[in-house]
Amino acid sequence: MRRYDAGKDGFIDLMELKLMMEKLEAPQTHLSLKNMIKEVDEDFDGKLSFREFLLIFRKAAAGELAEDSGLHVLAQLSEIDVSAEGVKGAKTFFEAKLQAINSANRFEQEIKEEQEEKKKQAEQKRQKQAAFKELQSAFK
Repeated sequence: MRRYDAGKDGFIDLMELKLMMEKLEAPQTHLSLKNMIKEVDEDFDGKLSFREFLLIFRKAAAGELAEDSGLHVLAQLSEIDVSAEGVKGAKTFFEAKLQAINSANRFEQEIKEEQEEKKKQAEQKRQKQAAFKELQSAFK
């Protein structure tokens, strides 16, 4: 992702995505590029963070991408031909894939922790409301 982040801001915007897809020899239309971003843009900022970029590969692995979508094409382009790249190129590729998978696992763990925290807060709020109603009924 860093290779295509021309602005060096930690995000892939529409134009950077366009250039990336062209360099990967899979050019997309402007509308298709916007849809690609929209499909994984969790914070609706119109660009892809590293976390959102990893979401592309997580969705591809889960079979959640339409075969005609640009994101599916991007995920498919993450394959490597060892005969063309050589063993060192393949080693680098697989190390990067392993790091991406580990990051995706951390991403999933963060989501689970956030969900558990929200459930805990909702339960505490419900308990406080019940206690308040109980106290309130004593004054009636």
